Amino acid sequence: MNRTEHIAVIGAGLMGTGIAQAFAVAGHDVSLFDPDGEALARVPRTIARNLQDLGSVPLDAQRLRLSTTLIDAVAAADIVFECGPERLAIKRQIFAELAKHTQPATILASNTSVIPIGTIGADLSCAPRILGTHWWNPAYLVPLVEVIPSESTDDRHVRTTMELLARIGKSPVRLSRDIAGFVGNRLQFALWREAQALVADGVCDARTLDEIVKTGFGPRLAVLGPMENADLIGLDLTLDIHRVVMPQLDRTPQPSALLEQLVAAGSLGFKTGTGFREWTPESMADCRRRLLLHLKKSFGGGSGSQ
Repeated sequence: MNRTEHIAVIGAGLMGTGIAQAFAVAGHDVSLFDPDGEALARVPRTIARNLQDLGSVPLDAQRLRLSTTLIDAVAAADIVFECGPERLAIKRQIFAELAKHTQPATILASNTSVIPIGTIGADLSCAPRILGTHWWNPAYLVPLVEVIPSESTDDRHVRTTMELLARIGKSPVRLSRDIAGFVGNRLQFALWREAQALVADGVCDARTLDEIVKTGFGPRLAVLGPMENADLIGLDLTLDIHRVVMPQLDRTPQPSALLEQLVAAGSLGFKTGTGFREWTPESMADCRRRLLLHLKKSFGGGSGSQ
C-alpha cells in the first residue's frame, strides 16, 4: 500500500462512522456503506458534530463517499473495515460477499468485539486476507486498536494493517492468539462480571460501585497496568492477596442473572432511562459530556490531521 490508500467501511453505526472519520481526517479517501439510507444520512452531521466538539476544522467532504451499494463501496478499496452487527452469521455473510467483490490483494478487517477471527473466516476463500481490528469507542479518539490474525491470516496483511493504523495516529497492538473477546474485552468484562455480582449480592448499590472505580483504582489504570502494579507492590504481597481473594471472586460461567432480569424487564440503560441506575436526559448528557472531556484531555484532538 501507498500513503493514500482507499478505505472502505461497512456499517454506518457508531463504530463505522468513527472509523470512517479517523481515516478521512487523516487524509484518506473513504467509502462508507450501509443498506440503511437514513443511517448514512446521519453520518455527515455526526462527524461534523464530533469535529466541532474536538475544536477541529470541518472535514473535506470529498474525502468521504456514502454508498448504499456494497459492490460500489469496496470495488477499489485497499482495505475494508467491517462494522456490522455482532452476530456470527451476519459477519460471515458479509465476508463471503467481500470475497466476491474485492480485489485479490484487498485486506479484510473485522471490528468484532469478541468473535474469534478464525470463526468468522472459517472455510471462506478469503480467509488469508481476514484479520481482526478491534477499535474502541469513540473510534476517532481512542488510540488503541487490537490487531488479531487468525491461523489462516497472511502475516504481510497484519504488518501492512499495523503500519497503516500507526500512520493515522493509532496505537495498534498485535495479539499472539485469536481468542474470544481478545484482550481488552476479556479484562473489561471480568471486571463487569464481578461488579454485577457485588451489586446482585447486596454488597453495594450500582452508584457506590461506580464511585469506587472512578475515584479509586480507575484513574491509576491510565498510567499503571495490572502487571506493572503487581511488580510495583511486590509479587510476594500480590501472591498473599490472591490466596485470600481469588477463591471469593465470582465464577459464574454465564451472563449475570441480574443483567438477564433487567433486560427481560425492558430496563436497557440509556435506551430506556433505567438500567443498573436511573437516568434522566440531563444525567445522560452529563455522563457523555464527562466522558468526552476526559478522553479529549487524555488523547487530544483525535487521530490524524487534514
